[in-house]
Amino acid sequence: MSRPHQAPSGDRVRIWRATITKWQIKVLLTTIGLGIIAGVLWYTKGIADELIANERSTVERYAQQLQKLNSINTDEQLLYYVDVTATSIYFPVVIADRKGQPVYPYVYFTRNIAIDTTETPEQQRRMLMELMSEMEQEYAPYEIADADGRVLNKLYYTNSDLVQRLRIMPYLEIGIVSAFVLIGYVAFSTIRRNEESNIWVGMAKEAAHQLGTPLSSLLAWLEILRLNKDEARLVEQTADEMQRDVERLNVIANRFGKIGSQPVLQDVVVADVVESVCKYFETRLPNIGKRIVLERNLDPAIHARVNNDLFQWVIENLIRNAVDAMERPDGLIEIDLVRRKSGALILVRDNGKGMSAQVRSRIFQPGYTTKKRGWGLGLSLSKRIVEEYHGGRIYVKESVQGSGTTFAVELP
Repeated sequence: MSRPHQAPSGDRVRIWRATITKWQIKVLLTTIGLGIIAGVLWYTKGIADELIANERSTVERYAQQLQKLNSINTDEQLLYYVDVTATSIYFPVVIADRKGQPVYPYVYFTRNIAIDTTETPEQQRRMLMELMSEMEQEYAPYEIADADGRVLNKLYYTNSDLVQRLRIMPYLEIGIVSAFVLIGYVAFSTIRRNEESNIWVGMAKEAAHQLGTPLSSLLAWLEILRLNKDEARLVEQTADEMQRDVERLNVIANRFGKIGSQPVLQDVVVADVVESVCKYFETRLPNIGKRIVLERNLDPAIHARVNNDLFQWVIENLIRNAVDAMERPDGLIEIDLVRRKSGALILVRDNGKGMSAQVRSRIFQPGYTTKKRGWGLGLSLSKRIVEEYHGGRIYVKESVQGSGTTFAVELP
């Protein structure tokens, strides 16, 4: 009985590390976010508490000033001293008598309270009584007593609008920021899902495209094989061609199987890898309707640690990209392999249409393409293969519209 396929232990370790890292990043970001929220609440609460204490102190001083005025015998005198001493009052205050009833005329014995003078005195009184009840729930009224301790008046007060706004400001800020973060998260998640969906669709189409050519060729060879079944020499030639297509299918399967896992790197002669791809293209370039010359200058002494199947894919994508960029009948693709102190440098140069700065900045993005047919995955896959799997670098070294483009691949 066959055993189920299991991922190599190295892959499991990498997946586990990636999962832990992602989880740790989420925890870190959440902790930082909660810390910012707590800091905003604490800081704003400190400011509000300080203002509340100042207002309480102001009320006490105000009441003490009125209390020291023992000569107050009438409401008219009280009104006069209220006007004199209330210049620093900037929060709502209601002066009531000893029984807790607002002193009439109400508009003169209140501060920072909007009273509708078109209403009747009774309506004004009821409004003030409701307001005083709310004030009393928050702060006990401050009593003004004479020298004998007899209560003369009571001061009802509450916090200013500034303090009220400061109290709700942190929650408003948190709500706005949370809504912004939520909208951004949903938007980016949607964009990411769309990109992933496009990449999966593109990968499926790329696989179909890669497999289509050798499969079509195999079907043609099978038909030829049936027609020439009685001629041994032609059957043998046909079988050789079919073997090449089967080997091509095996290479394609290996490439797609290695995407997503760490491939095995081996020390190889880089010139041999590049040359094998060039020979593959030279047999097919005459069939595309353009006269394209593929020149190469390869140093055979340069070695590098690469995965043969995947790195061939990179060179194929660069050559195919150069072929697609040709708009003239006499195209030229030059491939140079030179040694550098940091490793090997491969230059793939064409005399095609070139790229604009905008195209150049997006050329390696998954799904981006300027072709009428294609899925924009070739260069993005090449970038992943070179940079993530081989520790190298791939970039556009130079591109001039109307003159051509040069891609550079650096290998350590």
